[in-house]
Amino acid sequence: MTAQRDYETFEAGDVTLQSGAIFPSMTLAYKTYGTLSPAKDNVILYPTSFSAQHYDTEWLIGSGGVLDPERYFIIIPNLFGNGLSSSPSNTAGPFPEPTYHDAIAVQHRLLTGRFGISKLALVYGWSMGGMQAYHWAASHPDMVERAAVVCGSARCAPYNHVFLESVKAALTGDPAFRNGRFVEKPTVGYRAMGRVYAGWAMSHGFYRDELWREAGFSSLEDYLVRGWDATFARRDANDLLAQIGIWQSGDISRCAAFGGDLDRALAAIKAHMLLMPGATDRYFDVRDNEDELGRLVNAKSAVLHPIPSLHGHRAGNPVNNPPDQAFIRAEIAQLLSK
Repeated sequence: MTAQRDYETFEAGDVTLQSGAIFPSMTLAYKTYGTLSPAKDNVILYPTSFSAQHYDTEWLIGSGGVLDPERYFIIIPNLFGNGLSSSPSNTAGPFPEPTYHDAIAVQHRLLTGRFGISKLALVYGWSMGGMQAYHWAASHPDMVERAAVVCGSARCAPYNHVFLESVKAALTGDPAFRNGRFVEKPTVGYRAMGRVYAGWAMSHGFYRDELWREAGFSSLEDYLVRGWDATFARRDANDLLAQIGIWQSGDISRCAAFGGDLDRALAAIKAHMLLMPGATDRYFDVRDNEDELGRLVNAKSAVLHPIPSLHGHRAGNPVNNPPDQAFIRAEIAQLLSK
């Protein structure tokens, strides 16, 4: 028996991408939580992060949680390449290369066309989701009232790009990668990717203080095996490469409206902006957000509040980390009060 699907799809039809390529029959998978108010003014958009599907991120949603469905109508749009929305694994033929701008364009069509939404109380995102929040705020400044960029940035920094190159090299070093794509599951590549990621995602202090013990792991090797070796094996490897491509090309100014001028793109933002990096994040570095902060010259407000955590990039997705959860919950409550 086929399991019942718990999400909806928006059929966008044939979409012309930023590259000029035509993406045939593009599909956006999404899930909603809570009730849309009669005034349609209680909407929170919560885009997904790298390799994540809404199942992985909805833990943040709940009564008294960071995002409360009793007060807000929350929409999680699954990013292209995650296996639910259009991805190499569910698309026939060569997979065109969408960008964040392409993703936001289709998400905008979903919100306005299907729901009649013209205002977003908040766009909240972690990691690749945070980059989408930034893109939303720049591309639709009159629609986005608040944006929370959690461990994200306005564009993929060079150091971030290099990190992703190491991840790609680990994955594509598997013999299953032939002629530019995976022809079968790269068992060795998945493990290698997880081991590389483990070093980048968590901080020096996380390992020094053996914080993995707090999550129930008995040794460092136990943490690497159970916490990382199979982390990415649940996803199609070609899908992972597609999302890395979106991540690396990420830049809010890389579009016709801004012509590559980052200052102009940041100045277009009008929302209340919360930049919330992890204090020890290695690839979404606090210094990138510091640089962006002073250029948000037209934002209603803009604050930089790093998460005081040794959990590196994972501080922004603290599934089993109550202190970081509490910090994020308090920051979002304050943002929503503005």
